[in-house]
Amino acid sequence: MTTGQMEAGQHKRMNPSRQFSGLKRKETLEAMAQQQFDVIVIGGGITGAGIALDAQSRGLRTALIEMQDFASGTSSRSTKLVHGGLRYLKQLDVKVVAEVGKERAIVYENGPHVTTPEWMLLPFYKGGTFGKLSTSLGLRVYDFLAGVKRSERRKMFSPDVTLQHEPLLKKKDLRGGGYYVEYRTDDARLTIEVMKKAVELGAMAVNYAKVEELIVKDGTLVGVRVVDQLAGTEGTDGSDGKEQTASYSLYASKIVNAAGPWVDTLREMDRSKQGKTLHLTKGVHLVFDQSRFPLGQAIYFDTPDGRMVFAIPRDGKTYVGTTDTNYKGDIANPRITMADRAYVLRAANEMFPSLGLTEADVESSWTGLRPLIHQEGKDPSEISRRDEIFISGSGLISMAGGKLTGYRKMAESVVNQIAAMLVAEGKVSAALPPSCTMTLPISGGDVGGSAQLAPFLRSKVSQGLRLGLTEPEAMLLAQRYGSNVDTVFALLEQHRGEAVRRGMPAAVLAALVYAIEYEMVVKPADFFIRRTGALFFDIAWARQWKAAATAFLAERFGWSEAQTADYTAELEQLLHEAVHPLEA
Repeated sequence: MTTGQMEAGQHKRMNPSRQFSGLKRKETLEAMAQQQFDVIVIGGGITGAGIALDAQSRGLRTALIEMQDFASGTSSRSTKLVHGGLRYLKQLDVKVVAEVGKERAIVYENGPHVTTPEWMLLPFYKGGTFGKLSTSLGLRVYDFLAGVKRSERRKMFSPDVTLQHEPLLKKKDLRGGGYYVEYRTDDARLTIEVMKKAVELGAMAVNYAKVEELIVKDGTLVGVRVVDQLAGTEGTDGSDGKEQTASYSLYASKIVNAAGPWVDTLREMDRSKQGKTLHLTKGVHLVFDQSRFPLGQAIYFDTPDGRMVFAIPRDGKTYVGTTDTNYKGDIANPRITMADRAYVLRAANEMFPSLGLTEADVESSWTGLRPLIHQEGKDPSEISRRDEIFISGSGLISMAGGKLTGYRKMAESVVNQIAAMLVAEGKVSAALPPSCTMTLPISGGDVGGSAQLAPFLRSKVSQGLRLGLTEPEAMLLAQRYGSNVDTVFALLEQHRGEAVRRGMPAAVLAALVYAIEYEMVVKPADFFIRRTGALFFDIAWARQWKAAATAFLAERFGWSEAQTADYTAELEQLLHEAVHPLEA
């Protein structure tokens, strides 16, 4: 029996508000080095978080390490949809559509506060990729494969009804529209909530911890040496600022490589990069204010070059994307180029010609990478989004490919593989229980399922009003944190006086304190990008509160002036990059 299995009963009784604190980050890393794990997961995106949750919930003692912040790669830079991949029907990738289509409803039920059904309109035009027959047939097949419930099955519209739903659409040659449901999500918050649930069940997870070496004994991978990326910064240890490093050796029966775009980097370290390899493609999204782009209906449309683009209203903004181009640049910091911006603007103006959007209308943007499995001779948009597990001679288990929507099923597959290996090797005395994540609410998701979300939100908004919040403030907190909002409200009461002294709204300070103490925020960028999404969807708010938030973080963490300056400059650079593309 594994250590985790012996503790499984304890995990179930654990207080669900167990802290996942940035203030205890180094302490957690040191504790991880003092024990033997069943599984170590490398990579803190949605794939890694899902694997950690599935493994820990089955009784495997699990650790997760991420070299940047959680969700800082692909998992905060997607189109922010838990969708079934309608476009993959064009490629006859029926397996992907069937698998991830069914997962949409599961993701929604387990975390209705971070995932929302969104009716999507697919207009079709004379000479376009889709026609009336192909759209109707495609959506009907999609409904069947994805197991769509009756109330969300596709409808077909005439041109007039299509324009009633979205008057901004191009009218010329419009032949009608298909209407179907997708699920909009906050990808970074979904990742964080899955991670928090794994931690609530007893997993240990740390950000800014980079794998520098794989530890091999007698040809078998037994651990990793990680280096704390925040150690050695001037002033952190009361030293004179000389460079120091803090490395830790972590050991486990199985090591999982869920590093997204860096999967092949770890396979190279393992000397097992052979056969299938990753193919990185880049996707760019632009954000506009609703006053300039008053889209009332989510739209999915094809472009003259045959690609598919989304335009989606969200929180007073409209975002449009994505591109799909080959990428060979800096993996850690992919940037939007002028050509990317011009492409998306051209696509938007082609479909919404009355707007006349220009570069000056772009409020923010983001750029993400898709770690796909290479398929020779295929264009980026044609490469399958299927996932695959690679197991090397040393025992490194690598998960490559896949989609955000399928994270839970991917995790189940990996842990099934781990379970079979542990049994075969005699490292567990009995087979592990099957995955339980299909019906396991993620952190913040204990609201009674999607059916009870609306009354839950009404109740929490009323509670927020009694605490002195405005209705929009209370609704934002309730929607963002779900059933964890009570903790945020308690922090609001506790820090009300300090908020006044700092000239900050109580809601802003409460969210920041919660992010530090319960979501392992350690930098301003963590808060303004991954925990709130403000840099993308409310960049003015990020600019307004960046100085006050950074000052609070500096006090809580005891930063030196040099550290404060570095973290301030990092956020300023990211704010700049969101609106200033590269020339090439």
